[in-house]
Amino acid sequence: MIISTIAITLNLASPADAATIAKKPLKSRSNLPGAVPATAVRGQVTRASGEAPPTQYTVVEGDTVSAVAGRFGLSTASVLALNGLGWSAVIFPGQTLTLAGQAAPVAAAPTPVAAEIARYTIVAGDTISGIAAAHGLSAGDILSANGLDRGSIIFPGQAIVLPGAAAPAAAPAAAPAPQPALAPPAGTHTIVAGDTIGAIAAAAGVSVQAVLDANGLGWSSIIYPGQVLAVPSLAIEQVSSVASAPAAPAADPVRPEPTATVGVVTPLTDEMRQNARIIVSAGRAAGVGDAGLVIALAAAAQESGLRNVRHGDRDSLGLFQQRPSAGWGSDEQVMDPLRASQAFFGGTGNPNRGVTRGLLDIPGWEAMTVTQAAQAVQISAFPDYYAKWETSARAWLPELG
Repeated sequence: MIISTIAITLNLASPADAATIAKKPLKSRSNLPGAVPATAVRGQVTRASGEAPPTQYTVVEGDTVSAVAGRFGLSTASVLALNGLGWSAVIFPGQTLTLAGQAAPVAAAPTPVAAEIARYTIVAGDTISGIAAAHGLSAGDILSANGLDRGSIIFPGQAIVLPGAAAPAAAPAAAPAPQPALAPPAGTHTIVAGDTIGAIAAAAGVSVQAVLDANGLGWSSIIYPGQVLAVPSLAIEQVSSVASAPAAPAADPVRPEPTATVGVVTPLTDEMRQNARIIVSAGRAAGVGDAGLVIALAAAAQESGLRNVRHGDRDSLGLFQQRPSAGWGSDEQVMDPLRASQAFFGGTGNPNRGVTRGLLDIPGWEAMTVTQAAQAVQISAFPDYYAKWETSARAWLPELG
């Protein structure tokens, strides 16, 4: 009808001629081998049964990729892919399209490419250069294999290809630091009321630090009745302070502890005399008179029996049972009789100046009793016990010189 109208309008044909033109069928132009008549049902496969598509096809005027694909029972996407075309590509008469290899969809599936490619999944903190170094590759090769460049951003969970790697790579994990082999504890001890780490360590012949380490405790840890502690043996003690500190006799836990009675002089043993002389020497070097020396001797006698013991209440150690956790020094320092004596006297020679307070740092100590002055330094739970050593301390002083 449109053609007839145009013909009449332009005076190219009479109405009768126009009707004839409108009824004349259009010719189909194609050079397709075995083309199907125009009466074929739209959407059916148009090639003869069992006929394979040609390897190549030459485009003629009016062809489209979808029409060519449909004639041979192929998908448009497969024809585009075979010829490196996109969905918006234009084909033109005379162009040759490749159609081969698409008519056998039941062909054996090739080995999946992914199975032959080593991949790596990005984790937080990864960089291309770090991944390359970890797998013996160059950063450039990894960038190229993944279509990346130096400015590309990678993100956790992203999978990238590792070119040249023989097997899929797993995310590199930091190797755990080798843990030192821990010797099994020599035994255990169940805490009872009144127990201290120092006393338990002394009974086992090891340092307080060794017991703390064996149980994952610190100097401020609290123990309680019923708690079970691992007690290491002396052979596996992990600290060196025993060797470096002034040595206490191995039989320290079973030595008889000196006792005192008010008004009675306790005789000095060789060990007591040696430590007492160190106290007197440190006091005289600090300018302390006889009254101060008596206070120091009585304090040390009450705290340790004038023995340099490696045990005591909580973490208390040494002649004056000074506590490392209270700032008196390290284990080794409080076990040094001279340093411990200097800390007791304090003043300008105080090795813990500004941290602990010694006798010379206490205003008016000269007017105090032996018990009051000793308690002011030691802060003992039994402040009246120093008095029973006063008679002995005054008797020892002339003997010590």
